Amino acid sequence: MQSHISPKLKRRQFLIQAAITTGSVIGTNLWTKSGLAQTSALITLDKNRPSIPYGIASGDINGNSAVIWSQSDRNSRMIIEYATNENFRNSRRIIGQVAAENTGFTARTYLNNLPSGQDIFYRVTFQDLADTHIYSAPIIGHLKTAPQGKGKDILFAWSGDTSGQGWGINSEWGGMKIYESIRKLNPDFFIHSGDYIYADNPIKSEVMLEDGSIWKNITTEEKSKVAETLKEFRGNYIYNLLDENVRRFNAQIPQLVQWDDHEVVNNWYPGQILDDERYKIKDVNLLASRARQAFLEYTPIRFDSQDPKRIYRNFNYGELLEIFMLDKRSYRGKNSPNNQTVLSAETAFLGNSQLRWLKSQLKNSKSTWKVIASDMPIGLIVRDGKTNFENAANGDGKPLGRELEFADLFRFIKQSNIKNVVWLTADVHYAAAHYYDPNKAQFTDFKPFWEFVAGPLNAGNFGPNQLDNTFGPEVRFKTASPEIKLNQPPSSGLQFFGTVKIDGKTEVLTVAFHNLEGKKIYSLDLQPEV
Repeated sequence: MQSHISPKLKRRQFLIQAAITTGSVIGTNLWTKSGLAQTSALITLDKNRPSIPYGIASGDINGNSAVIWSQSDRNSRMIIEYATNENFRNSRRIIGQVAAENTGFTARTYLNNLPSGQDIFYRVTFQDLADTHIYSAPIIGHLKTAPQGKGKDILFAWSGDTSGQGWGINSEWGGMKIYESIRKLNPDFFIHSGDYIYADNPIKSEVMLEDGSIWKNITTEEKSKVAETLKEFRGNYIYNLLDENVRRFNAQIPQLVQWDDHEVVNNWYPGQILDDERYKIKDVNLLASRARQAFLEYTPIRFDSQDPKRIYRNFNYGELLEIFMLDKRSYRGKNSPNNQTVLSAETAFLGNSQLRWLKSQLKNSKSTWKVIASDMPIGLIVRDGKTNFENAANGDGKPLGRELEFADLFRFIKQSNIKNVVWLTADVHYAAAHYYDPNKAQFTDFKPFWEFVAGPLNAGNFGPNQLDNTFGPEVRFKTASPEIKLNQPPSSGLQFFGTVKIDGKTEVLTVAFHNLEGKKIYSLDLQPEV
């Protein structure tokens, strides 16, 4: 990996890299523009102190608040210090949550009443509960709060699909490089659009490539088989945190996360009984319960006080932007031929409660742009076997099955004159820009809108998927074609993420796609409707 560090700092940052891995450095840390911490360091061999083996993360920025996440190696209490400067002058200290065995020794702390439009530097330590005089080495993180009012630009990124199809952490190649490419752009936050892990995709130590070379993965016991136990689901999240790029990314860029199917098992739905010889546990509800616990433990998500297991939620990022994150897994009916003619429990995709919530939040939003973060695209066909459908899209024609929910939502958006709605998603392992045009649709009672698809982050490439003309999607850009070989390793370069920039003065929203190296390969300006 290329270094962007001045020579005189290399030794000190080597020490901090050791601290991130082993927790062996203590002292006063500073944040640097490279995204690494430096320290006036004192080395200790005392192994009795708590460690922070998998780094830190922040997320769920909502107005003037944020969530700080980390994990210790033992029963200990999370302590946060934070300030608006990297020297931690006039810092505030918060005694946070206990990391205990029942949460996989993960913990989170909520920072509230933060100043708007500010860089926030935070320092995480863990206090040993067995001996409260003993503390872990600190690790430094960074986040940026939402601007107040208009006038300041907003930049964020999104993508999905990490460690899929057996393509894991190849240290010889440089690990999950795309996370470093995103970090270098320094977005205000990142939306992970699902398939945060692949609990159903074991990682082998070596994969033979077509050219005769070997793709070498880091392997762990938990990633050697499909996840069934809570320990194995937790191990899938820990696996991704073994990557240096991911840990550095997590410490600098706040995340808003949602889940899709591979956090549990491919194409899952509530009530499903698996027909898969790899699984001893066939009850998907049991697997999903364990998977949800691990997801909530290992992501920087804010728990809803009324429903702590709820994943769909919204974030007000000031007058220019509000984000609505969906959950298309927890409330769906079973995968079927998807051709029902009336709404029912069988056609549920978002489900009644989530759909009512989304309508209400969209209607009440005062922000210029309303971004809906969806874990699946709207108009791309994703099948589940020969006759059933995994997605809402089920083929050309009028709305049927799960499409009925979307017809109802799109009609509501039009009737309520909700402006500037943009959809962001992942799932299909290629990048694409779709324009939904009622003049070319079978269902026409909706306002035209854009949907942008990104991914994968570190997984095999696929696509292009077949379009469903029900809502009139047109492909304006895509990275996939029938000529491209499918499921190539990340080293093939077919890994993509998107960025969104909102101009603080003109309110123009610019969507761009970037490749593995971070190079921009497509860009589109959207003018706000007034």
